[in-house]
Amino acid sequence: MSLAPLQQRLSVPSRQLGAPGPDAAQLDALLEAAVRVPDHGRLTPYRLVLVRGDARQRLGEATAEIHARNEPGAPAGALAKDRERFNQAPVIVVVVARVTAGHKVPEIEQVLTSGCIAYNLLLGAQALGFGAQWLTGWAAYDRDVASLLGLAANESITGFVHIGSVLQPAPQHPRAALADVLGEWQG
Repeated sequence: MSLAPLQQRLSVPSRQLGAPGPDAAQLDALLEAAVRVPDHGRLTPYRLVLVRGDARQRLGEATAEIHARNEPGAPAGALAKDRERFNQAPVIVVVVARVTAGHKVPEIEQVLTSGCIAYNLLLGAQALGFGAQWLTGWAAYDRDVASLLGLAANESITGFVHIGSVLQPAPQHPRAALADVLGEWQG
């Protein structure tokens, strides 16, 4: 057994991803594996929305329109970034948290389940030889964007996971030293 997939995991910036993306069989296998997450109470507090092909450009245009409407003085560069944000990677998986309020399973546990899916997508994409990046940004927290994607009132965007072929090597970032983040409680 090897911890290499975890030890080598890194995010590839979405602007460094391109075609080809996973084929249909690879994508199905990736998504099936990604949803094998801890799910206290078996609530299935998540769902996935695929954005591919021309829909990527349409999502970017709609996102830019929402941004301009919400912030009339938004800089042109920010709106241009919105228009292009979904155009690099051939596949974007919108991971959605679907929270059941008032359930015995705390809401935070339900949201964490969807976060596990986003992380599994990163690991799985890399295992298949692709790159991936989990992004949020303002659009992940905007109710108009959520409505655009068909989310219900009890749903929120956990992240946009961009998946594609790595066009250039991803930068390595410093990681926290284990000694700086590990403690031991001894009662």
